[in-house]
Amino acid sequence: MLALIGRRILIALPTLFLVSLFVFALQRALPGDPFLVIAGEERDPEVIARLRALYRLDDPIVVQFFAWLGQVVQGDFGRSLRTGEPVLGLILQKLPVTLQLAIASIIVAIGIGIPAGIIAARRKNTVVDYSTSALALGGLSIPNFWLGIMLILVVSVELKWLPASGYEPFFSDPIGAIERLIMPAFVLGSGLAAFLMRHTRSAMLEVLRSDYVRTARAKGLDEDAVVNRHALRNALVPIITLTTILFGELLGGAILTEQVFTIPGFGKLIVDAVFNRDYGVVQGVVLCTAIGFIVMNLLADVLYILVNPRLRQQ
Repeated sequence: MLALIGRRILIALPTLFLVSLFVFALQRALPGDPFLVIAGEERDPEVIARLRALYRLDDPIVVQFFAWLGQVVQGDFGRSLRTGEPVLGLILQKLPVTLQLAIASIIVAIGIGIPAGIIAARRKNTVVDYSTSALALGGLSIPNFWLGIMLILVVSVELKWLPASGYEPFFSDPIGAIERLIMPAFVLGSGLAAFLMRHTRSAMLEVLRSDYVRTARAKGLDEDAVVNRHALRNALVPIITLTTILFGELLGGAILTEQVFTIPGFGKLIVDAVFNRDYGVVQGVVLCTAIGFIVMNLLADVLYILVNPRLRQQ
């Protein structure tokens, strides 16, 4: 187990370096100068020159990159060009918001998608299978922003059941946090559930056709025992892969959903940073997102071994 984690970390380091280099170069290639906005209407050339020197933007781009990378290694992500606040502080401020939404969304996705996929596989080529597949296709087809707006209009405006928008930390007000999470989590989770349902159905059908499942049935085992104790455990490996990837995407910030429900998470932070040419914030958020993907893939590898002990020998 430790050897596996060590190998994954060694692979992750060059990946993070390439991601940082790619994002840094793209940021500098974007048109526009952030200091033209920061300097105000006067746009005094002396002020602009002083700001550029302060943030070392007059240095060659290679020097800028390695200077920033050296700061990141020491835990310093730099400062926002717009506000002067530490980038790491902004990330730590927004991360719990997106993490709370991501966890709620993935719970909804797992709670809907995996049971639906199992039922569809067990009832293959029946009305239940076709209906579940149709619902999954609908979940994939409906845009998140449209579904979010419709839920706000019906649930919040017309029925007045839930707050229309906003964010509440879970540990400060659990009830208020759950009320504000139900709709955005359902909007994100329903789309992810469709992916999980399709993959779960495919994985279960493949496993249910295997020899050991036929042997278990031939021994007279109950169908629920065959599915739950034999088939599902082996079908979980591709499902774990997809779930961790989807959760990593959620950590990157569900931009449209956060905008619709006015949730101050990574999505809003990255959008504002891109439009304001706030280099440090964009680079910090993308790097943290990449780290999140790598951590989730590492978690998937560990879960593989826990679910299927035979992988320990590979």
